[in-house]
Amino acid sequence: MFGNFIYFIVVLLIYSTYQPSTKTNLGPAETVLAFLVLTGIFYGLVAMFFKQLQRQSAGAGRITLDYRFSNWQARLSVLAIALFTIHIYGLNLPAFLVRVPLFAHLPTLGAVVFIALFVGHLAIIWYHAHPIGRMLGSIGESRRGYIRSNIAFSIPVLIPWFIISLTTDLLRLLPFDFIKNIQGNPAGEIAFFVVFLLAIAIAAPAMIQRFWGCRPLEAGLYRDRIEALCRKARVTYANILSWPIFGGRMLTAGVMGLVDKFRYILVTDALLQNLSLDEIDAVIAHEIGHVKKHHLQFYLLFFFGFLLIFYALQDILIFLVSYLNYLLLAAGLFNSVSYPAVYALFNVLFILLFIIYFRYLFGYFIRNFERQADAYVFDLLPSAIPLIRSLEKVALTSGQSPDKPNWHHFSITERITFLRQCEQDRRFIERHDRKLKNSMLTYGLFLCLVVATGWFITPRIPTERLTNDFLEKLIVLEMEKSPENPGLHYDLGTLHLTKGKFAESMASYQRAIELRPNFPEALNNLAWLYATCEDESLRQPAQALQLALAAAERMPRAHILDTLAESYYVNGDFEQALQAGKQALHLATENRDYYLKQVIRFEKAIKGVMVERQEISSQKAED
Repeated sequence: MFGNFIYFIVVLLIYSTYQPSTKTNLGPAETVLAFLVLTGIFYGLVAMFFKQLQRQSAGAGRITLDYRFSNWQARLSVLAIALFTIHIYGLNLPAFLVRVPLFAHLPTLGAVVFIALFVGHLAIIWYHAHPIGRMLGSIGESRRGYIRSNIAFSIPVLIPWFIISLTTDLLRLLPFDFIKNIQGNPAGEIAFFVVFLLAIAIAAPAMIQRFWGCRPLEAGLYRDRIEALCRKARVTYANILSWPIFGGRMLTAGVMGLVDKFRYILVTDALLQNLSLDEIDAVIAHEIGHVKKHHLQFYLLFFFGFLLIFYALQDILIFLVSYLNYLLLAAGLFNSVSYPAVYALFNVLFILLFIIYFRYLFGYFIRNFERQADAYVFDLLPSAIPLIRSLEKVALTSGQSPDKPNWHHFSITERITFLRQCEQDRRFIERHDRKLKNSMLTYGLFLCLVVATGWFITPRIPTERLTNDFLEKLIVLEMEKSPENPGLHYDLGTLHLTKGKFAESMASYQRAIELRPNFPEALNNLAWLYATCEDESLRQPAQALQLALAAAERMPRAHILDTLAESYYVNGDFEQALQAGKQALHLATENRDYYLKQVIRFEKAIKGVMVERQEISSQKAED
């Protein structure tokens, strides 16, 4: 079931790293038809595979059937992710949502819609998997209950993301420049994210236990023994809860919470009903081991470690993607490359990095943390035999092979073997603790190496120059196919401007205006160049004012009115400059400090003229 956590996070990454264009790939009717056809094909494939598995169940043993059942669920879940990716990238479904003002202002709501879409894909799998699960005895609920339990078990992983993302959306709507400055600064954005995530990670267990429908474990023998064991280990908690996940039929327990006030110990009814008292003690000792060994804090540390690695390597990944595409363009292997394709390649690398990190590196540590928690039973109990018996019962009741490992647990056979070794020789515990300590030190050194690599290499990567060269090559290729497209000439002019090629930039803007005389952005940018160009020989103040007036007439926005104010200023008309500057300040929703400084600058110019006139008048009076 923990695999669902990875699936949801990957889907969230796919959606959140996609930049939808305003133009849809297909019309509304064609998009709906394509969506229904793809979903229908997926439904048919899922139904076919599970019916085939049901037919094979007659001649297959329980362990073999369980292996095939788990395998097909995993494969079809990956297929659901692929279908989701097609919906996002192929059909460009987000483009339909961004047209709705509510979703445009609160992107988190759009993400919730598409996560719900993915849940629908998984629900198809869970619906058809249910009969085989009932046959295996691992599912005792109705289909509806089984689907509901899967959703309830998986969704809490998204709670921190939802709270952070929605809060960010709401803060972005507030008219405070300092908030926008923090969100626009990568370091500030990461600091905000880390602090906020830490706060949510501390408090989230209180929300999750309610989401799961947990209730306090009734007073009595079971609660008394769990409380006594916690007192012996000096572990405090908020509550001991009955965990009704999957109808309480799973023979399992758990612990969640970074701090005492929000720490909960969870037990299912099946655990209490099927294990003896000393076996329950052993399982709780395992969960206490996670607390005493600070595993929950380490899990959060590994998540922050991934953020640190990605932040350090982000520019390098962008460079590799850009350089690859530039080489393909330069070699003539592609005659065009779309921006979404380039962005998609970067996203693929990012998601692969995420999967490798959590599936293999984090998976290594979580498996060994589980083994360390197993060994902690010797700190609280005289023997590990009760824990061994409980593991054997888990294997017996689940129907799974005891030799079956997964990414977050050693197999039951491996766990029992280790516990028997520790039973004979406690030095195995010391060896494992030493192994984990050395692994953590190695991980720390790895983080330092990655950060140092990013810090050393990133400033030396000609990312901006390469990106500009790549974009220029792409624009030129597109212009060969559409030479009369004013937007391409405008893009080329802007690119020349960023490279300091002012004459070339002016020529491109002029061509864009020739093709579309009422092109406000081209008029504005050319006016700004004529008014403020670093190469003073290229300045044309009178022409700047004429263009700025035309741009402001067509699109009276803050940045265009600022260009008009600057054009008045360079022509010596400070009164009109101040009037236009005040209009720009009134309309500005961002960078208001800049517009305010412009107004103050124009006011000073007017005062300077007045002082100069007074001095001239005084001089004439004296003469």
